[in-house]
Amino acid sequence: MERSLRAQADTVIAWERYRAEFPIFRQRTYFNTCSLGALSTRVEAAVRQFTALWDASGAAAWYGPWSAEIEHLREEFAALIGAWPDEIAIFPSVTTALTAVASAYDYRERPRVVISDLEFPTTVYQWMVKESSGVTLEMIRSPDRLAVPVAEYARAVDARTQLLVASHVYFTSGAVQDIAALAHVAHQHGAHCLIDAYQSVGQLPLDVHAAGVDFLITGGLKWLLGGPGIAYLYVRRDLASHLRPTDVGWFAHREQFAFDVTQFAYADGARRFEGGTPPVAAIYAGRAGIGIVAEIGVSRVRHRQIELVSLVVEEARRRGLRPRTPARVEDLAGIVTIPRQDPTAVVASLARRGIIVDARPGVVRLSPYFYNTPEECTRVVEAIANLEKDGVA
Repeated sequence: MERSLRAQADTVIAWERYRAEFPIFRQRTYFNTCSLGALSTRVEAAVRQFTALWDASGAAAWYGPWSAEIEHLREEFAALIGAWPDEIAIFPSVTTALTAVASAYDYRERPRVVISDLEFPTTVYQWMVKESSGVTLEMIRSPDRLAVPVAEYARAVDARTQLLVASHVYFTSGAVQDIAALAHVAHQHGAHCLIDAYQSVGQLPLDVHAAGVDFLITGGLKWLLGGPGIAYLYVRRDLASHLRPTDVGWFAHREQFAFDVTQFAYADGARRFEGGTPPVAAIYAGRAGIGIVAEIGVSRVRHRQIELVSLVVEEARRRGLRPRTPARVEDLAGIVTIPRQDPTAVVASLARRGIIVDARPGVVRLSPYFYNTPEECTRVVEAIANLEKDGVA
C-alpha cells in the first residue's frame, strides 16, 4: 500500500513538473489542445537554437546541424508510431502530404475514394476537386454524428475502390475509430487505406505495422506540441516502392544534390513523396514537442487523458449539459463536445474569464491534455453551466 501511494504521489509531482514547462498556465486555463498544443519552454528553446545556428553559420548550417535535425526527427517520429524511418516523409502541412499521395494514383481502373462526412474538410477537398478528372467520391453519412460504423465502410468499399480514407479520431466528436478494421476492409477488395491521425498521434498509443494501414498523416500542431508548419506522412515500405507520385520536389530525388536535370530517379521509401526545402524552424520545434510526448510515454498520456476526459464528461452530465460522447469513455480521445445554441458566444465569454476552448458547428469543444488538472476540468464545465444561467448558451 505504501509503495502504491508513493507511486501515485510521484505521478502527481511528474504532471506538475511537466505543466510548469508551459507558461500559458500562469495566465490562462488552456483547454484547446485539439486546435493547437500549448507552447512549451523546450519548443521555444529549440526554435532559438535554430536561429542561433542560422546566425552563426548561415548556409553552412545546412551541411551539419540542420540536415541532422531533419533525420533525427524522422527517426523519432517513426519510433513514436511503430514505423521505420524510411517510411516517413516530412512536409510543411497535411495538405501537401495528401496532395503527394493523391498524385501517386491512376484512377482510371479504380476511380472510387470512400470517405465519411465526419472528415476534416482538407481531406475531403483533396478528392472532391478531382471528380472532373474521373475520381468518384463515395461519401458515407454518419448515423449519429459521433462516428461511422466499420460496417458502413465495408458496404461502401468494392473492387473499384482505390482508397478508403478515414480519421483515427474524428475532429468533430473525439470518437476513436478502429483503424485496423478499416485497413482490413480496404485490403479485402485490393484497395489502400489512408488514415488522418492529426487528432490521435501523441495522445493514443499507435503501431502502424500492427494496424496494417497503408498511409497515415499527422502533424505537430496539436497533440505533438510542435506548433504549425510541420506534418508527417507514413507510407508502408513495400507499398512506397511501387508508387510514383507526380507532385514532388527535389527532395524526392534519389541523388538530390547531383543537380541533374536530365533525369529523375525516385528516392527509396517515403522520401520519394517529399517536395522542396523543408521548414527547418518547424522541424526544430516539432522534434522538441515529440521529445516531451516520448519522454512521458504515450501509454501514460492516454491513461491521464481517460482520467481527465472522464471528469469532464461526468461533471457535464451532472450539470445537465448533455455532452456528445460514445457509450464508453474509452472510445473517446481528448475531445469532449457540448451542444450550445451559440458556441461562438460561449467561447468568447469564457475567453474573457481566462478560459480558452473552441467552437465547432453546434458545439463547444473542450480538449484536456496531460498538462491540465482535475480541478481545471471541474472549473471549465462549471463556467459553461454558469454562462447558461447568465443567458449565454
